[in-house]
Amino acid sequence: MTTSDKPDRAADTAAETSAETSAGTPRHTGVAAQNWEQASTDPQYCAAVVDLLGALAYGELAAFERLAEDAKLAPTLADKAELAKMASAEFHHFEQLRDRLTEIGEEPTQAMEPFVAALDGFHRQTAPSDWLEGLVKAYVGDSIASDFYREVAARLDSDTRGLVLAVLDDTGHGGFAVEKVRAAIDADPRVGGRLALWARRLMGEALSQSQRVVADRDALSTMLVGGVADGFDLAEVGKMFSRITEAHTKRMAALGLAA
Repeated sequence: MTTSDKPDRAADTAAETSAETSAGTPRHTGVAAQNWEQASTDPQYCAAVVDLLGALAYGELAAFERLAEDAKLAPTLADKAELAKMASAEFHHFEQLRDRLTEIGEEPTQAMEPFVAALDGFHRQTAPSDWLEGLVKAYVGDSIASDFYREVAARLDSDTRGLVLAVLDDTGHGGFAVEKVRAAIDADPRVGGRLALWARRLMGEALSQSQRVVADRDALSTMLVGGVADGFDLAEVGKMFSRITEAHTKRMAALGLAA
């Protein structure tokens, strides 16, 4: 990881769940203290995991497609190559999730299908108009989704949790976006106002999309409000979204933008 990745990772740290102790060691209880073989005896939990992996898999596939498309807007060959490398990393994450779904006896396409409309709708509504908007979308929009999935991961069995956290690992886009956006604002401060408005819109759309996905899938919503995994209730869900919002504010500061 480069030095320029640090603002993104700091924001990710701010989004860690209340399951972390002051020393940074997770307190895993209930399902979160079990492995997949133990936890998968609960059919409702299995359904929640299939939904989660399906949503993540399609998200990674869509991210690969979007980064490959954004590379066409890159102003230099070096920028184009950087985005191509990131797109490749996203596709590798997709392959890991696809293979895991197959391993647990699920058909990957069927697991992804329920999330296609919501994710495609989000990307249609937030199509960037230029290179800089594309960078902000990848940094802000993708990071909000990653924060949400990290929150959920704390309630998963150890095997599934390890996979989810691995595929959410930073591909380097965070540091790359911060460097390019800050340079653009330094060159023309007026750019900052436009990108700040764009980032606020992304925040609203991303949170709405996350809430819609959860509301439409009974197993996932049960996991969040308690019943499948331990430790979540409606009040905790509110705190979770507050942590995600706080991390977003820190990312905006890293970009040099007002939240």
